[in-house]
Amino acid sequence: MHKNNDNKLKRKVQDAINADPEMERYGVQADVIDGEVQLTGIVDTMAEKKRLNEIVSRVPGVKRIENGITISTDGQINDDGVVMEVTEELNADPRVQLKNIGVKSVDGRVFLVGCSEDPGEEQAAVEAASKARGVKEVVSHVKHKKAEDLGAETIFHSQVRNDKDE
Repeated sequence: MHKNNDNKLKRKVQDAINADPEMERYGVQADVIDGEVQLTGIVDTMAEKKRLNEIVSRVPGVKRIENGITISTDGQINDDGVVMEVTEELNADPRVQLKNIGVKSVDGRVFLVGCSEDPGEEQAAVEAASKARGVKEVVSHVKHKKAEDLGAETIFHSQVRNDKDE
């Protein structure tokens, strides 16, 4: 009986994936065992891999998803290329200011660095970076500051003035 239910669920999952215009071109395969879905295939970006999880999680009856999707681009892309692609994605997102957030890449692992007053900007930057080709993971090291926080120069000058008072 389980095998029959698994086959029905597999068809539903595969139909949901193939119904998405962005995903149907990849030929992602789903297998189901006891209601657990195993995804296999190759997509271009981390955002597409996450999108597959969202699509499959909406199918009724899915207990768990094992996302075995590989991220690969058509051609070789080095870390300089990844940084360029991520920077383009960040620049295209109106929620992200490039003056606040910078990018470093090591073997497709992207590190976002900088300082922002808006926590939403950090999340937008993570989302934007995950859309870039060659990105396998996004790690945020963006620090948060409040507009009223004192800058280092202000603190330094106040300490110098205090020293003179003594």
